[in-house]
Amino acid sequence: VQLVESGGGLVQPGGSLRLYCAASGFAFSSHHMSWYRQAPGQARALVATVNSAGAGDSTAYTDCVKGRFTITRDNGKNTVNLQMNSLDPEDKAVNYCKSLYISSAENYWGQGNQVTVSS
Repeated sequence: VQLVESGGGLVQPGGSLRLYCAASGFAFSSHHMSWYRQAPGQARALVATVNSAGAGDSTAYTDCVKGRFTITRDNGKNTVNLQMNSLDPEDKAVNYCKSLYISSAENYWGQGNQVTVSS
């Protein structure tokens, strides 16, 4: 099982980044997929979720990113992405991709990907 993240980096305030997560080794379309982030000195927190194909790929966001971030998934390519716009220095964090199969609580994490927002 692997969740491999990419796409992070350094961006100026107001800029955009797109995070990518490529999954393998499990039934991707059956898993809810989420992005979490961990800011310096803070606990890891949920950012966005796109539900499984069986749940209609519905999405949900934490309040502080609504209207700025968009989570999408491609069940044919086993990928989940996070488009991040209007980035703010408070968005600086290590971002993690996570899968969850509700029925069994089977879940997997990616290795983390740093996003830094600074001028």
